[in-house]
Amino acid sequence: MFKLAARPNIYTRASLSVLTATALFSVASVSSAIPFLDKNLPTDKDAVLSVGVNVMAVKSAYDLDDNAEFRVLPGVFYDNNRVYARGAQAGAYLINDGTNQLSVYAQPFGNSFDPNDASGNLAELDERKISASAGVSYQRRTPIGAFRAQIATDVLDKSGGNTARLTYIGRISADKLTIYPSFGFEYFDEDYNDYYYGVTEAESAKSGVEPYKSNNSLNPYINISANYDFNENWAGFANQSLSYLPNEQYDSPMVNSRTDATTTLGLLYKF
Repeated sequence: MFKLAARPNIYTRASLSVLTATALFSVASVSSAIPFLDKNLPTDKDAVLSVGVNVMAVKSAYDLDDNAEFRVLPGVFYDNNRVYARGAQAGAYLINDGTNQLSVYAQPFGNSFDPNDASGNLAELDERKISASAGVSYQRRTPIGAFRAQIATDVLDKSGGNTARLTYIGRISADKLTIYPSFGFEYFDEDYNDYYYGVTEAESAKSGVEPYKSNNSLNPYINISANYDFNENWAGFANQSLSYLPNEQYDSPMVNSRTDATTTLGLLYKF
């Protein structure tokens, strides 16, 4: 049943989706009018392609029988100043002059909740599925590190949600080891949070779990990545991420932890 009070949220969702889609599909067409595009870096014909495998340990904030899930995924890293691949994210630069980088990208989106892994009343809830997002990213490199702003939308419409992220990225190098510490904030809109953390009236009636409706949230997070070159062809990769759940997500009856954490170990071969 639709309520008049819910309409502003529908308008907000539509506006954000239109904004992201407009940025994705219109920036390229007007980019020729930007005067400093001729300063873009040339295509790097010697760009290195790295392909490997990643083992991920995901410790979910969901209340599951075993909230540690292991995944084995392929990993691809490549950047020739025109297109790039970074793990699960792939994109293309619209502007890349070495200091300013404006790009469009696609990557997996959201969390997953399998009621078969839950116990009690939570096992009667509906499944929440990982989706895919498309977005726009702007990064500026400075002497003290890089600052990145991103906005993305759910293109498969699992949640219909939108997110935005603001990140600081540092770099520490020592011989064959390079470390990238980063931290920032991520915004999730109401549609995203309702899909992944909300409990509808229909689910409540079926399962006995209290209904829950979420709002927009702002999540602080920290991430540390490291790359070690064993030799000219082989490299090791490690990543640790930790995201803090604010009350809009933590108060959900589906959740029993304040944090989502992912640990990744990988081995890469450089062609």
